[in-house]
Amino acid sequence: MRFALLGNPNVGKSLIFNQLTGLGVEVSNYPGTTVELHRGATCVDREKVEIVDLPGLYSIDGDQEEEALARRILTAGDLDGAILVLNATNLERNLYLLLQVAETGIPLVVVVNMMDEAETAGLTLDLPALSGILGVEVLGTAAVSGRNTGQIIPVARARARPATVTVPYDTDIEAAIRTLGKELGAPRLAAIWALDGIGTDPVVGEAAGDLAKEIEGSHRMSVHQILALNRYTLAKEIAGMVVGKASARPGIDLDRLLSREIPGIPILAGLLLGMLLVVFTVGSFLETIIVGLFQQYLIDPIPSLGLPPLAEEIVVSVMVGLQAGFGIALPYILLFFLLLSLLEDSGYMTRAAFLADRAMHRGGMHGGAIIPLVMAFGCNVPALLAARNLGTKRERTIAAFLITLVPCSARTVIIAGMVAAFVGIPAALSIYGMVLLIISATGILLSRVTPGKQVGMILEVAPLRRPKADLVLAKSSHRVMDFLRLALPLLVVGSVVLGILDYYGILAAFEDFLAPLFVGILGLPSYAVTALLFGILRKEMAIGTLAVLAGTADLSAVMTELQIYIFAVMSVLFVPCISTMAVLSRENGWKIALLITVFTVLLGIGIGAMINLAFT
Repeated sequence: MRFALLGNPNVGKSLIFNQLTGLGVEVSNYPGTTVELHRGATCVDREKVEIVDLPGLYSIDGDQEEEALARRILTAGDLDGAILVLNATNLERNLYLLLQVAETGIPLVVVVNMMDEAETAGLTLDLPALSGILGVEVLGTAAVSGRNTGQIIPVARARARPATVTVPYDTDIEAAIRTLGKELGAPRLAAIWALDGIGTDPVVGEAAGDLAKEIEGSHRMSVHQILALNRYTLAKEIAGMVVGKASARPGIDLDRLLSREIPGIPILAGLLLGMLLVVFTVGSFLETIIVGLFQQYLIDPIPSLGLPPLAEEIVVSVMVGLQAGFGIALPYILLFFLLLSLLEDSGYMTRAAFLADRAMHRGGMHGGAIIPLVMAFGCNVPALLAARNLGTKRERTIAAFLITLVPCSARTVIIAGMVAAFVGIPAALSIYGMVLLIISATGILLSRVTPGKQVGMILEVAPLRRPKADLVLAKSSHRVMDFLRLALPLLVVGSVVLGILDYYGILAAFEDFLAPLFVGILGLPSYAVTALLFGILRKEMAIGTLAVLAGTADLSAVMTELQIYIFAVMSVLFVPCISTMAVLSRENGWKIALLITVFTVLLGIGIGAMINLAFT
């Protein structure tokens, strides 16, 4: 059997999908699209049940690629049904999507999630009454605690059925639907979609276009607006019949505190600054311990083994690569992902989006862009993918430039592992301040030269919730394991390649060629160019490579504080890593990717040269 899983963003759909499918999830683009779909399977009563997790949607009648894909999947005829997840705390808003899905006639099961949060908010939901109104099975769940999620698949297998609820559209709309059915044999769904301009039958679409013009002329509203109004009216009526308001639990209104400019903006700034300070201080402490243990017990004893010179070079390179990965990169990345997961799971990120809306508009985007920008502090790749949710190509182009400038966790490794550790925390924070100014200036410039219209923000606020320790740890450990699988082999292999190239004198020739730029203009050691280039593979490789070439992880012994600072600044601003460039090319086109590459190369060299000129 095969079911689609769909719902609005922030309804707990992804958590339910993970609980239903467990391990073995496949991620792939749907043929002919750039939309990623997650597919997983479970086994119930010796029968395999496949789950297709659709992207979070507010509707299926728009022109976005995700909405068109949802229409195709729901009407393709190869599903046994759909599982629609609703948010118990915002039922009226979620019912709009349900009414649209119900019109497709697909067998349906409704999961009302976040029942625990509804209870906390003082809401009561009459789920049997909702089931009677919709004509389908309705199951209440709390996915965070696993309440009733185990019943979803058995209920879907046994009792999924088409909904009986029907939207009573405006009399002129209903008349047009009947006309298309009588004259052209168009089913009700095909007629509705044709009137809305999203139909696939050109004959029906042409006739519907003429009818739509007449309706719009008499109503002074588009057919799309009339359809939406009718659905919202019915959604409001249904919610009014099944949702009750009990006495809310007393307590501090956190939403009021976090969503207003004062004290919301100072709280946001304090949270971000606090995150960086924790990463810097705790990460530096852990780095000192791990690097010291590696040096004392694994690297220093190697010369006493009596290995041939080339073999000794390779063994030392392997150990230094592991030292860079486990000692320098891992502590900072682990801490950052833990803190980021706490913010995500608390529901705070959407409030940050509203607080940032005014500032984002100056950069040509709306406040929703703060979400991918903050995600970029973890990794630029998922941030670029999240920027798909921005409504226009103009916003996505501006976001692509700005996201690649945000110091990701790998760049944080460089800032913390070099500047905070060997120059000082104030110097490390100054790099973030510098990058923030550059991002602001770049956003303002791009907002004036990038073609397209600026749009407003429509964003559903996720409910505030207390993060669950096990979920935060699971999410963080998954991200850290991704780092270890991808970055550590690159660090070790890159370290060995560098060791061999250095052994045969190839690196020295390459560094001498670029010495006029890196030594004369930037004031850096000649081997810094090699470290920067290896940083294109993965940013944290820059510091690992630098340690290999310098022959020690104690960079203060071989570089001045100014050299360490300039190298860190250039590593942060220089070409994004190869993974980011690949996603940039796929999402925004190779021209934008090339333009960003040239921009960041010139920016990194220019800022580095200015710092060297100012302080020498």
